[in-house]
Amino acid sequence: MATVTAPTVPTGASRKPPKPRRRPLSTLDKVQRTLGYVLIGLLAIFCLVPFAWVVLSAVDANAGPNVQLPAPSFENFIQFFTNRGTPLLLVNSLIISVTATAINLALGLAGGYALARFRFRGRRAFMFGILLIRVVPAPATIVALYLIMVNIGLSNSLIGLIIVEAAFQLPVTLWLLAGTISAVPIELEEAAWMDGNSRLQAIWRIVLPLVGPGLGAAAMLSFMNVWGDFLTPLVLLQSTELYPLSIGLFRAFSEYNQVDWGLLAASAIVYLVPPAVLYIFVRKHLLRSSLGGAVKG
Repeated sequence: MATVTAPTVPTGASRKPPKPRRRPLSTLDKVQRTLGYVLIGLLAIFCLVPFAWVVLSAVDANAGPNVQLPAPSFENFIQFFTNRGTPLLLVNSLIISVTATAINLALGLAGGYALARFRFRGRRAFMFGILLIRVVPAPATIVALYLIMVNIGLSNSLIGLIIVEAAFQLPVTLWLLAGTISAVPIELEEAAWMDGNSRLQAIWRIVLPLVGPGLGAAAMLSFMNVWGDFLTPLVLLQSTELYPLSIGLFRAFSEYNQVDWGLLAASAIVYLVPPAVLYIFVRKHLLRSSLGGAVKG
């Protein structure tokens, strides 16, 4: 007579722990959860309504100050790019933001490398002093800054505004890049020196590829801060042909009795595009480890 044996369970196999039973919600818990969902929903509506108005009004031929279903049309965007003054606002914003960001990164990389690799007396106090400059509110110094630019002959010029914007963003860039460069082992540079590279060559070939995420973060922060700055160009610029798009949006809303809501919304959409594109381009580089490949090698 054949005997049937039960399957044996391997010795090393572990049974899955039973799922914990959820405690049934009391009436008070249900009320609290419902109130939480309602509050989150109201906050979401409060935040999304302005963006909904901008998007719907930008493609609405009969846009008004209220949220409404649009009569689909791209006339507002065509008007933005065909008007005499509005494309110049966009060009000025791009010139100011890109140039100021490039100058800021170049100075920040040089200063960040010096702060990370060299030790000198008062270095710690110097770094905190740099950061303290960034803590001071811009309106507290804007009048003095305007007088300085007038005395050196750089008021009402894009060059003066670019210099000021680059200087405003430099403290944060110095701190960010100094910390990023400090994470790069000095042994990598020393190995490059032993191979006959100069310090500048070692920075170009070793340090720069490894601090890419830090540079990307600094570029994104600097560009977005300069792109969104309103007070500095408002004070330093007087000629309308030099205004950036941020000032153009303000003038379109405040200086005319009848506001073209569709053109204003289309201008706001165009104003959002460059920072969004930069974020999409830089985002994938920010999460990469700057030292992953170097340590393995």
